[in-house]
Amino acid sequence: MKIGLFFGSFNPIHNGHLIIAGYLSEFSDLDQVWLMVSPHNPHKLKRTLLQDHHRLALVKIALGDNRKIKASDIEFKLDKPSFTVVTLAYLHEKFPEHQFALILGSDNLETFHKWKNYEQILEHNELYVYPRKGSEGGPLLQHPKVKLIDAPLMELSSTFIRDAIKAKKDVRYMLPESAWNYLEEMNFYK
Repeated sequence: MKIGLFFGSFNPIHNGHLIIAGYLSEFSDLDQVWLMVSPHNPHKLKRTLLQDHHRLALVKIALGDNRKIKASDIEFKLDKPSFTVVTLAYLHEKFPEHQFALILGSDNLETFHKWKNYEQILEHNELYVYPRKGSEGGPLLQHPKVKLIDAPLMELSSTFIRDAIKAKKDVRYMLPESAWNYLEEMNFYK
């Protein structure tokens, strides 16, 4: 099986994340997409970052019974800080029957050369790159392991949603109803 790994804090998950994951699960050669919920980096103080288990719960609730898109907490079990190259090595060892590809925005591709052991990542994995406003992707866009995906351009961000909730704006239609209800019930970001 070929699995696309979509890393993020998902703080909170929103419809933009789901549209990208859904597009790749239906309109690419990926069999599944795993939303890789990244753990809180203990070296950074982020007052707005929900605890790991809440962010994972939000992703699971948002996905419901989707068989092609899964929530993953694999990075919660690995050493911190988590580096993508380490997570990929763990996944290749644990699931040797699967192929893995990274899903990232063109803005992240522009700085991919700064990632730890990025050459090793490219040697063993494909990168599925979706468009981001104001980003061309940089020189790695021409790399043979990089696939530019014609996914919808999404401008929605978790930061925007958190700020809007704090400002008492109603953003319920920007995230799945189940995730919105969870945020409201737990009184998060207010």
